[in-house]
Amino acid sequence: MPFEYKKVLVLGATSGIGWALASKLVENGHSNGKASVDTAVFDITKLKEIPGFAKDMFTKHPDLDCIFLNSGMQRHLDWTKPDEVDLEAVDLEVLTNYTSFLHLTKAFLPYLQKQAPKPTSMIYTTSGLALVPILYCPNYCSTKAALHHQILALRQQMKDADSNVKIIELFPPAVQTELHDAKHQPQMGDRGKDIGMPLNEFTDEAWAGLSAEDNEQVPVQMVKTMMGFNGWEQERQKTAQKMWASMKQQQH
Repeated sequence: MPFEYKKVLVLGATSGIGWALASKLVENGHSNGKASVDTAVFDITKLKEIPGFAKDMFTKHPDLDCIFLNSGMQRHLDWTKPDEVDLEAVDLEVLTNYTSFLHLTKAFLPYLQKQAPKPTSMIYTTSGLALVPILYCPNYCSTKAALHHQILALRQQMKDADSNVKIIELFPPAVQTELHDAKHQPQMGDRGKDIGMPLNEFTDEAWAGLSAEDNEQVPVQMVKTMMGFNGWEQERQKTAQKMWASMKQQQH
């Protein structure tokens, strides 16, 4: 099954996973069936400017049918040395990885809803670390876990409302990108750039998952197995569904 959306706005496409998947979209003939690209510079941490940015994007491209939120940052956090904890960096990580996504969702969702019954979607890049935290970047893991929970609830709300907006979540494992290179995480040194699966391998597997018929949740590589998506995470989500169903019954 080919990727069904025709014009996609990818946020966070200057490097890494975002750049690779944006390139894959172009390679597969998106943007109204033509391999064309338009670009815009925007800082998602400027929350008050997000509504205007969304309006500008849909004024220029009213046929946008997919918003792909991919931006993110990862920093070290070591609580054994509390005096060295940089709370400004912590706050920026939360703002970039979580709070801005809420503002972007609020801004873009109405434009997609107005296109009903045309199928549209919002795609969110989270992480396998949303399921299993690691020790050197616990705040990053927390932001992705928070976003994952938000997405689960958002998806169900859209389904309950019979919405035309499909909610998709992409779960990368560690990937060899700038996310944890020496510039962004000096604690890693030169070894940071070699952490994780090669970017081209990730891109191919992620694209195959996004292009599949069952693409609401797209775990990649070790996220499926070692990080628990195919196992306990499925049981956890079944429990959530049971709880939501029970709450609906109590409301009627």
